[in-house]
Amino acid sequence: MIAAAFRSGPSLKEDSMAGLTKFLDIDGGRIAYDDTGGHGPVVLAIPGMGDLRSEYRALRPVLQRAGYRVLTMDVRGFGETSAHWTDYSAHAVGRDALALLTHLDAASAVVLGNSFAAGAALWAAHDAPTRVSGVVLLGPIVRDPKASAVVKLALAIGFAGPWRVWFWTTYWNSLFPSCKPTDHDQVKAAIAQNLKEAGRMKALRTMMSLSKADTASMLPQSKVPALVVMGSKDPDFADPRAEANWIAETLRAQILMIEGAGHYPHAERPDEVAPRILSFIDGLRG
Repeated sequence: MIAAAFRSGPSLKEDSMAGLTKFLDIDGGRIAYDDTGGHGPVVLAIPGMGDLRSEYRALRPVLQRAGYRVLTMDVRGFGETSAHWTDYSAHAVGRDALALLTHLDAASAVVLGNSFAAGAALWAAHDAPTRVSGVVLLGPIVRDPKASAVVKLALAIGFAGPWRVWFWTTYWNSLFPSCKPTDHDQVKAAIAQNLKEAGRMKALRTMMSLSKADTASMLPQSKVPALVVMGSKDPDFADPRAEANWIAETLRAQILMIEGAGHYPHAERPDEVAPRILSFIDGLRG
């Protein structure tokens, strides 16, 4: 019953109708975000590169029903956030997150980050430890992967021609190995449409080319309570379990492995992920 409820809703259309997009103007551009409002503790969710803030459409209502005020933002380059920036790093996105929390006068927040945005969550905590009370790292990419010459060649070819949007969305589709949300095709189409807008594919290629060495070197200094959520079949890692263990040991974090899930465990298997996230966040308030 619970699993069915998660997988059947809300749809992308219902999620987008939950509230009008809000914008925060900062130096260099503007950040698009959603805000459920209310006076509850704040949770800020940041999507991965090339994706949209709708990736949290399954978690947001669960967190809201539990009494939390939920913010979801589009990262630099994607969604309704400005496409053109001089800096697309995880650290820059972390500063955007802090700017949003400051703008909304949020004294403290738990920050969720998927993929490269896990680094953004950690940078936000590093730069403002009193404002970030905890982080949830979903399929976290926080260090440079070891890519073979074949993989590098495939990426170069994939992003070289007019097929680049198809290439990215096909890759994105592969990140859901166990099951796909009911509105998966609709979300895929929305991502493809967004990447066709001026400057967004360039932002994606730039973001992919950036080293994560600065984030990796910062990890041992982190003191923020953290939960690492990793799918056991996440194709972005040669050994997802080993990567999760390394991150957890470095951060002294908790781990939740989702058997059979890929790079978006919170969208693929929200019925398993949401209760653990709630337990983690609730524990920070104890």
